[in-house]
Amino acid sequence: MKNSFFLKYLSLFSTILIATFHFLSFKTGDRLIVVSKDGKGNFFTVQEAVNAVENASSRRTKILIKPGVYKEKIIIPETKGAILLEGESPEKTLITFDDFASRKNPEGKNIGTTGSATVFIYADNFTAKNISFENSAGRVGQAVAVLTTGDKIAFQNCRFLGNQDTLYLKGAQDLTDKSKPSRSYFQNCYIEGTTDYIFGAGTAVFEDCTIYSKETASYITAASTPKENSLGFVFINCQIAGNAKERSVYLGRPWRPFAKTVYINCELSSLIKPEGWHNWDKPDAEKTTFYAEFKSKGAGADKSKRAGWSHQLTQAEAKKYTPENILGEKDNWNPRKILK
Repeated sequence: MKNSFFLKYLSLFSTILIATFHFLSFKTGDRLIVVSKDGKGNFFTVQEAVNAVENASSRRTKILIKPGVYKEKIIIPETKGAILLEGESPEKTLITFDDFASRKNPEGKNIGTTGSATVFIYADNFTAKNISFENSAGRVGQAVAVLTTGDKIAFQNCRFLGNQDTLYLKGAQDLTDKSKPSRSYFQNCYIEGTTDYIFGAGTAVFEDCTIYSKETASYITAASTPKENSLGFVFINCQIAGNAKERSVYLGRPWRPFAKTVYINCELSSLIKPEGWHNWDKPDAEKTTFYAEFKSKGAGADKSKRAGWSHQLTQAEAKKYTPENILGEKDNWNPRKILK
């Protein structure tokens, strides 16, 4: 009799819980999918949840990830509709894998930098909150945590953990349609690494983020901005920190000739080299890159010894470096509204 009562109570509670989820989904306009390793969600893995998202849907799907360590490679295809991937906190929700560029595929060839990614974001209109993304391969060369080619991608309160090549904002450079925009926004995020750990052809704004250069760090960014793009990577009100040696880290170097990287109102620790920027042993790149700062502060901000081919912006020039101006383009995309 007691068991019967308990089962009825449990059934009623489950019904109320599901109804609540549906109500919240209705109120927000989002479809809700829950991922949980304990079997209390809709799926056990994040990839299963992504696979369940409708293609080309105008309705956003929220994938709520319960605390846990999810060791899996995740592919978010370009066919998927808008997705919000949300954890409870980046300390409790970790997506991780351990591939690296020189690992062999079944044919005996290296999987390469691109193939090493833990998470591949090919879709547009992707958002993530309160999640850690990790490549746990260690210091074995290029090993990507997150790779993006999609457009209108936003991260809030997320961590990107790795060493060399942690965050690959690949953009459309290697796609059939090279004119396709690839815009990303990072708000209150933590990004760590050693060499070129923020790199690629995408246009990205990092606002109120911590950029952390680990012990053997050498270069923070390696932009490959397309020639036709007026803006590449922009860091606004960020903390440039780390445990690398003093005066051992460059703000950036050009992967390709028209690299563009700007730091606005950032706190630079003593690990930044006095010259600030490196030409990657490509003297001609000094004529085509655009590397600049505005009101840098901190022990690494002394501009008196900066590379002569870098720039210190004027107040008037710095005004254009807002997330709205950088990312708005023709459709006036404003990621801050999405993240509210």
